[in-house]
Parts: sequence; C-alpha cells; structure tokens
Amino acid sequence: MAPVPPTASSDTGFRQTPPELGNQYTNDAVFRSILKRLLPADVHEKIEADLVRLGDRVVGDLQAMGDNVDDPSHHPRLRQYDAWCRRVDEITVAQGWEQLNDVAAEEGLVAIAYERPVQEYSRIYQFAKQYLYSPSTAVHSCPISMTDGAARALEVSGTDAMKEKFLPHLLSRDPSKFWTSGQWMTERPGGSDVGRSETLAYPEADGTWTIRGFKWFSSATTANMTMLLARAVDPKTNSVIEGSKGLSLFIAEMRQPDGNLNGVRVHRLKNKFGTKGLPTAELELTGMKAQLVGKLGRGVPTIAAILNITRVYAAMGVVSGQRRALAIAKDFAVKRDAFGQRLDKLPLHVKTLAQMELVFRANSQIAFYAAQLLGRTECLPDGPEKAADMAMLRLLTPVAKAYVCKTGVSAISEAMEALGGQGYMEEVGLGRHLRDSLVNTIWEGTTNVLALDVLRVFKQTNNKAFDIFEKTLMTKVANVSNDKLKIAVTRIRQALVNIRVFLSTTSDRTALEASARDLTFAMGRVLAGALLVEHAEWALQNNEAEAEQDLATASRWCNLPEFTRPLDAFDPAVLTEDAKLVFGANAKL
Repeated sequence: MAPVPPTASSDTGFRQTPPELGNQYTNDAVFRSILKRLLPADVHEKIEADLVRLGDRVVGDLQAMGDNVDDPSHHPRLRQYDAWCRRVDEITVAQGWEQLNDVAAEEGLVAIAYERPVQEYSRIYQFAKQYLYSPSTAVHSCPISMTDGAARALEVSGTDAMKEKFLPHLLSRDPSKFWTSGQWMTERPGGSDVGRSETLAYPEADGTWTIRGFKWFSSATTANMTMLLARAVDPKTNSVIEGSKGLSLFIAEMRQPDGNLNGVRVHRLKNKFGTKGLPTAELELTGMKAQLVGKLGRGVPTIAAILNITRVYAAMGVVSGQRRALAIAKDFAVKRDAFGQRLDKLPLHVKTLAQMELVFRANSQIAFYAAQLLGRTECLPDGPEKAADMAMLRLLTPVAKAYVCKTGVSAISEAMEALGGQGYMEEVGLGRHLRDSLVNTIWEGTTNVLALDVLRVFKQTNNKAFDIFEKTLMTKVANVSNDKLKIAVTRIRQALVNIRVFLSTTSDRTALEASARDLTFAMGRVLAGALLVEHAEWALQNNEAEAEQDLATASRWCNLPEFTRPLDAFDPAVLTEDAKLVFGANAKL
C-alpha cells in the first residue's frame, strides 16, 4: 500500500530548529577581546557590567522595538494638510521609533562621549554600546550619529550661547529633554558635490539668518533641530560666493515656539530600498530662521567635525550588522542537517564561514581603532602626539568607511546565502540587515567619493599623511616575537612599499583618480593587517583564551594573495577602452 501523504494540519514531517541569539556581549569573543586590549583594566572593569546588561537587552525589548519600526504598517507617513486645507506637514513614525529615542537618552548613547566618564576611552565605551544597539534597532543609529556630530560641531565651533541652549538637550539622559538633530547637506543639483548647493542664507539685522532652498535628502526628519549647509549672502557685499568655499554651516530648530514648523515644507517621504522605518524626506526651506556656526564661508571645514563622527558610525553600523548576521549563520550551522551531516561538519560550509569570520575580525579592528583615535583627538592635550592622531584620523575615516562598508556588506550577503532559502525569508531578519547595512556604502560619501577624498588628503599634505600612516602601522608591529607574525610583518612592510611606490611614481591626474579605489582598499587591507598583528601579539603575550585564533587570523589575513599585490596606475589606453565598453564606440573620457 502506498504511503498516505500528510494532511495540511499534520504535525509530522520536517521541522528545523531556528537559530537563536544569546547575550550579544558575552557571546562575542572578538568584541570582548578588542575591548580588553584597548581599555585599561580599571576602565574595562568599570564599564563591563553595563555592556553585559545591554547585551541581553538588545535581544529583548530593543529587538521588539526595532521589529515594530520595521513593520510595513508602521513605516513613516506624511500628512501635508488638515481637514481645513491648512498646511501641517506632519510625519508620524512607529511607536518603536519613539521608544528608541527614549532608550538612546537613557543609555547615554550620545552623552557618554561628552560626559567623558573614562576620559579618552569614552568614545570606545560609547561605540561599544552603539555596536550592541545598532543591529537591533532599525537604523535608529542614524539620528544618533547626526546628533553626536551636531554636539561635536557645537563643542568645537559653537558660540557660548549656542552651547548653553542646545548641548543640554543633545546630551541629556532624560527622554523628556533629549533632542535629536538632522544633518542637511544634499541638494537636487549636487548630491555629494556640495559645491553646487543652491540653498541661500540671508543675513538679518538681529544677527540671525533666513534660509531658502531645497534639501533633497533629509534623514531623521522628525528631529528637533538640524545642522545644514547653505550659501551665505555676504552682508558686506550682498553677493554670493560660488563653489564649496562659499558654503557656511547653520543651526536651526525644526519648530517655532508656537509649535509650527520653522519655515519648512515637507514635499514627500523617500521610498527607499532599506532603512524603511527611518523618516527621510525632501524639504523646501521657505524662510527657516537659523544661526551661523563657525566662520562665514567655512561651512565645509566646520562640518568636517560631523563627518569624522558619522563616518565612524557608518563603519561601526556595518561591522555590527555583519556580526549579527554571522552569529545567526553560525548558530544555524550547528543545528541544520544537510547531506547526512550538520553544516558545521561540511568542509566547504566551514571554509565559507571562516572567510566571513576573517573579514569580520579585520573590520572590527578597523572600526574600533577609529573609535579609539576619535577619543584621543578629543581628549589629548595639544602637541605632536595629538597632531599625529588628528592626521591619522583624517585619513582613516574615508579609508575605514569605504573599506569596511564595502567588504562588510558583501559578507552579510554571504551570511544570508549560508541559510539557504530561509536566509532569504523576511522573518529571519538577514534581509533587513543587508538592506540597512547597504546604505552605509552610500550616505556620508559613496565608495568612489571616499576614495577621491583619500587622494585629496594626500594632495593637501604632499603625501605626508602617508608618512604618518606608514609610521603608525610599523610602530604597531615593531616588536612581534612569534615567527608567523614576523612573516606577516614582512608582508605588511611590502604592502606599504607598494603604496608608496604608487604614490611617488603616479603623477597623471586621470590615472590617479581611476586607481583611487584600488589605493583605498589596499590601505584598508594593510591597516587591518597591522591591527590584527598587534592584537595577536598582545593575545599571545597575555595568554588570552583566543590567542590561537588571533594568531591564525593575523597570519591568514596578511597572506591573502591580494595583500602584497603591486598597485598599477591605469593605462590611458585602457581607460579609453573602458569608456567605449560602457558608452559606445564614440565615447571619450
């Protein structure tokens, strides 16, 4: 007799135990090891209980809040008019989004960096919490990053009156007093080319400014205030300066004292590929009242304080998403049977996970080194050491964001594939991690924009920035004792020589620009290699539990075939061929 097929209501048949997430601090050996190395013992002891507590919370109520935000029925909605045809431009967001605003205040996600409870290590502490918080909370880290950047811009360039008015809100741990900030740079003609900005700021007799224009992307539109770039009309000459040198930085509240919007019209909400719960809009400024931050015409240098911070957030956001996706993939591998064996016993699957682990460990080192440098530049006294750190941070932020975000997003995609068809299902969560991480390759500068920024740093410093980069990395690996690490150091030295040769022998501007991405990625790889070697040497010297894995990571990373591959400037003939391949036979550069 033929077997009877199960009915739809049958409980028999295949069932797969789903992957589970435990405490995201205690279960993350790589993260804990990095913190142990970077933090003095007394600082580590002081903050660890807070991280353990948050590690539990992010897979509990914070995950529920993030899920609420990402529910399509809760995505932001815009109501432009009330029943009497009065313009209201009211944006509603998910309850989870409002709850996360409160949590951000209570957890001190911005405040820690400015309270500085552990001095220069406060940035590491803050970003450790952000690392745990980010992948559970539906990109609520976006307004937090811009709020942090606004606080830093005010701390560096704001007047005493501005600091007194805004900083208590931006740094508050009281949800009823806490404010978030937007950051408006992008306009219709320019995108990343802020020099084409059309928004104008007109001086008023009382020292304030009236701003008129259009902002094409304004994330976290429900923030309480914003920092924005505008082209100031010079009060002395009544003329407008063109180009990026004519831009100034302004600060403005979103609403007037009566509750009405401060000269803002919301034209529409953006329909984005990811970050669905984050309200991003097109805004028309119809007379926004604002104040000048810093010097007139120095908006781009002034806003650099914000970009240093938000770019670190972008890198950290991808690393944390990569870690969460990898944790899901690893737990699935020890539960899923295929071809008569568990996935964690299949050589090809283990090799694939190991490659993902390698990239995660490298990217984690870069991201937390950036956080370390940020804290040092904010807290160390003026002098040669601080100057070197500032130069290193200026170069590091575009390198870190470009390299970490690009390689990390690819690794998250690999993690999705590691779960097969289930990885592609929305309920599992990997799709959200992939979509929400992908935006970090775009905002605060695409990969190509960042690569050109690296070239800009070299040009501005006559390649002295690379001297500091090289010296810093070689100092980190100067005293290794393990034979495998000595081989790794030799390859690090060769990789640095390759970069120096390229910079010193390539003078053609077209060739430099065409090679900028390769240059940036080469710097990312060698930076990760030096940091991994430094970490492995520390682990070996201190008999750390993960020392064997750290040694293998550093050795394997520095032995990647591409690690010491020479950099070649693009041949102009090849560039012409590229143009024809893409745009047709008559195309020219």
